[in-house]
Amino acid sequence: MSAELVFWLALTIKMAVTALFVSVATIIAERLGAVAGALVATLPVSAGPVYVFLALDHDAAFISASAVASLALNTATAIFITVYVLTAQRRSLWISISLATAVWLAVTLGLVAVRWTAPSALALNLVVFALCGWIVEPYGRVAMPPTTRPWYDFVMRAGMVALLVGAVVTLSFRIGPTGSGVLAVFPVIYLSMMLILHRRVGGPATAAVLANAVSGLAGFAAALLTLHLAAVPLGSALALIAALSVSVAWNAGLYMARHRKSWT
Repeated sequence: MSAELVFWLALTIKMAVTALFVSVATIIAERLGAVAGALVATLPVSAGPVYVFLALDHDAAFISASAVASLALNTATAIFITVYVLTAQRRSLWISISLATAVWLAVTLGLVAVRWTAPSALALNLVVFALCGWIVEPYGRVAMPPTTRPWYDFVMRAGMVALLVGAVVTLSFRIGPTGSGVLAVFPVIYLSMMLILHRRVGGPATAAVLANAVSGLAGFAAALLTLHLAAVPLGSALALIAALSVSVAWNAGLYMARHRKSWT
């Protein structure tokens, strides 16, 4: 078997496994409601597998550098969500998504032009998440109505995530760690949720799910910082496990805190 055939076969398997994982995770998220669904969606179900596959092809220093870029660009995702939450209250799906995506692209291009370090990227996250969390907080209380799941739901989710994985793994050999970090945090999960849910439950209900995702994204920032700090001294495998543990612990803590608040 030729080396080229092995590459494409391995890439296809990586894309399929990731798409299946994300599809299962998002189905579970929908059944748990807006708060729990958002917290499940903010687990690294997209960027996590991307980083696993990058770690198979690159050394720990590459992973550490990519995590810094992802950490800075995580703020663009928070802004992307905030713009959608505000716009979806009164506007159509396509207007809301188009405006949010345009803002994400503009912010991303601005962030890419900066040479980020871990301290500066962390400071940016603290400021952006404090502001975005304050803005979206009133919109996260809309109840999620029951939904049906058409067949194209699965195809859309699986296809979008599979294409992201394929793009990152293929392009990472040419675009370097910063470019790989950009692609790893492209908001494909949130974009797919918008596309799927907005038509089925309306803008305000979909916005409620996304509004609750902002606090979960802050945990993803902590996971990326952990990955950056641990990759070189511990190795990529242990660093990825540590980062996943941070993300899971953060979201579990948020879920319990919100349930405790609702009981009092």
